[in-house]
Amino acid sequence: MPSNLRPSTAELLFPSVLTPETLETAAGPVVVRLDDASLEAVARCHEYLHTCIAKGREIYGTTTGFGPLVVYAGQDEGADQCENVLSHLEVGQGRDLDPPVARAALLTRLWSLARGRSGVAPDAVEALVAMLGTTFAPVIPEYGSVGASGDLAPLAHAIRSLQGRGDAYLGTTRMPAGKALAEAGLQPVRLAGRDALGLVNGTSVTAAVAGLALAQLHRSVRVGTALTALLAGVLGCRPDFTAPEIFEALGHDDTAERAADLRARLAGHEPSGTRALQEPYTLRCAPHILGAAATSLRHARQVVTDDLNGISDNPLFFPERDVVAHGGNFFGQQVAFAADLMTNTAAQVANLAERQLDLLIDPRRNGGLNPVLAEDPGRDHGVQGVQLAATSLVVAMRRDTTPSAMQSIPTNFHNQDIVPFGTQAAFTALRQARTLRLLHGSLAVALRQAVHVGARRPTADACARVLDALGPTVSRDRPWAVSVRAAADVLDRAC
Repeated sequence: MPSNLRPSTAELLFPSVLTPETLETAAGPVVVRLDDASLEAVARCHEYLHTCIAKGREIYGTTTGFGPLVVYAGQDEGADQCENVLSHLEVGQGRDLDPPVARAALLTRLWSLARGRSGVAPDAVEALVAMLGTTFAPVIPEYGSVGASGDLAPLAHAIRSLQGRGDAYLGTTRMPAGKALAEAGLQPVRLAGRDALGLVNGTSVTAAVAGLALAQLHRSVRVGTALTALLAGVLGCRPDFTAPEIFEALGHDDTAERAADLRARLAGHEPSGTRALQEPYTLRCAPHILGAAATSLRHARQVVTDDLNGISDNPLFFPERDVVAHGGNFFGQQVAFAADLMTNTAAQVANLAERQLDLLIDPRRNGGLNPVLAEDPGRDHGVQGVQLAATSLVVAMRRDTTPSAMQSIPTNFHNQDIVPFGTQAAFTALRQARTLRLLHGSLAVALRQAVHVGARRPTADACARVLDALGPTVSRDRPWAVSVRAAADVLDRAC
């Protein structure tokens, strides 16, 4: 292995269930091993494709043009037909996807192709396996897919990188793709037959991005629960709002589970005796908000996991039945709906964090602590700027809650006369998940500052551990922004 590559950090066996958390392992080198049955299925399907071609059967994208040009013949040679599909789809615009996101998309594409229903050559599958074993990542622009007929433009750019054309990343360094391939010890991929279409004709970017968003949002629900407990501990609140009888009566299992987590985190908590009988909704109804979030994410997990482990392509080949089936298994509606749900869920959890921060800095509601948790009000301004930035973040998240899945607009000469925009829905969900981390980081910094300026240390051991994991309060040598990002990182690990 070239010296600039670190050893593989994960190993995956196909077939196995591809989960949102598994996608995160693709950020670094990952060894993928396909079992013999899968390798045989890929080879058998590829042979069947050529049998069909030899018999003169009409196969979309192999013997025909693409999209509305299906009524015309395609290129005679397989390699030329591959160039035919990629050349008109290399149209993406916008910022590069982060390398871990691009790699997760190709891991997802591999999982579909390895099912042996796409007719691609074994070499095409092996090229993805080889790439994932290095730190190579294709350059994929954010915009260009409407989430129907697959993520055509993003994946076309990815395949161009694997051919050594355009640019790519090796680790975090952007460079010409040919150079990145060489330094990674990879050969440019060679395509023929249906290989190019099979590599691009699925919603693998959509599914991967939604999966990465989901993995982070699951962590954020745990973090939101931990910070709610810490807030109650620092303020000395009554724990009555977590009583199990309340949630037995309510009947929502996920909400009851969030309340149980809060109770466990508050074990050993001693109320101050100075708080009102009932707390504001930002505390009293936090289990209901976080529980509803968990319910939404549970549904999204089912949808996204099904998509990650299904076959997204067209047409599909069933050699054992002598069937070539033309259909729409590249239409990302399921994930589009789920990703929009994830976006709205994240925004409400962010609303909760921002309101909890507002509660904490207000002397009328925080037990008489200094305004904005300043050590010497007027001579310093505590977390005043942190709250201003948090307000900016939460409004940005609210603005992003316009659903993507209802934005269908006819395109592609009315061949794609209805489209789901799942790709944009997934990108928005991932952006929401990343921004929510910063809201939680902001609240965590404020909680640490509250103790620094006179709030009591929590008496519950679990809360004290989270507080201690956050480290010392901000120093004058460290900007608040840096502390917020560092706190977000700590929370991902500590909660």
